[in-house]
Amino acid sequence: MTTENRSLVLRALAGLVETGDVDTLASFLDDDFVHHRPGSPTSTKAEWLAAVRAALGPTAGMQVEVLHLLADGDHVVVHSRRRLPDAGPEIVVVDVLRIADGLIAEVWEVIEPTAHAAANTAWWQPARR
Repeated sequence: MTTENRSLVLRALAGLVETGDVDTLASFLDDDFVHHRPGSPTSTKAEWLAAVRAALGPTAGMQVEVLHLLADGDHVVVHSRRRLPDAGPEIVVVDVLRIADGLIAEVWEVIEPTAHAAANTAWWQPARR
């Protein structure tokens, strides 16, 4: 199952990353798909696809570089770097996808602007007095 789920996500991302083909991505999503992101409401399949179209469409042109793709059972983790062509802010994203019945059923997304990365490596350290 792990190998099949990894392959499914690779196929779903291939057209999206290379050409911005959101319609092909849509065919890999369950009708009851749910997108989760900390600090924002969950979104439905239609809402999430609209947001992806806006980010990757011809006027936005976000570039996505997949750095790691790991699978374990019904979960696949994608670690990517994303940037806008006009030298906008670069972000690093971790997506955790849950696969059910051969389709992507849910995704949890965590985003960090790379400019903030250094500040976020010491948040857990006690304050020095």
